[in-house]
Amino acid sequence: MKELYLMRHGETVFNKRKLIQGAVDSPLTADGIKMAQKMGAYLKKQGLTFDHAYTSTQERASDTLELVTKQPYERLKGLKEWDFGLFEAQPQYLLPKFTFKDPAEASFFVPYGGESTQQVMARMQKTLSEIMARPKHQRVLVVSHGLAMWMFLANFMSFAEMAEKVKDMPNCCVLRLGYDAGKFTFEQMIDVCNLSE
Repeated sequence: MKELYLMRHGETVFNKRKLIQGAVDSPLTADGIKMAQKMGAYLKKQGLTFDHAYTSTQERASDTLELVTKQPYERLKGLKEWDFGLFEAQPQYLLPKFTFKDPAEASFFVPYGGESTQQVMARMQKTLSEIMARPKHQRVLVVSHGLAMWMFLANFMSFAEMAEKVKDMPNCCVLRLGYDAGKFTFEQMIDVCNLSE
């Protein structure tokens, strides 16, 4: 079975200011840099090496990856964060409280120039499946974004299972996933910020 280490970027200025951050970008904070360095040190201590590394085209993700590893990597648009349209850079409290039971929620951001839940789910599934199907990709590191990662998991996990196993998916957490015969399985979440020293 192949392994995918799917990581969320480090804390950013917008995260700290509680601003909606999807297609727009903001830099890592000093704490975000420390988080990424801590995860890099943890992975090295565990003896984990990666055949290949990928990141979204957004600065906060590529900067995080460069702090975690010095190996070459590829940037892919398919790994970017959910586009929230006119909600971008606005206060987070303006986001609707999705229940994931009302079908209208799926296309909430579309009239505002953003993406639907199905669009995010499909592009993340397609991009990550294509990555893992490539030759000599046995253990891969990918840095992406919280809500895009959440929507990716929704392709093969229930929301109840996700809420139990990944909760709020904090900055710099890593989801360890298995990949076999074209299918992903959730194995473990590693939250470096809560690891004992």
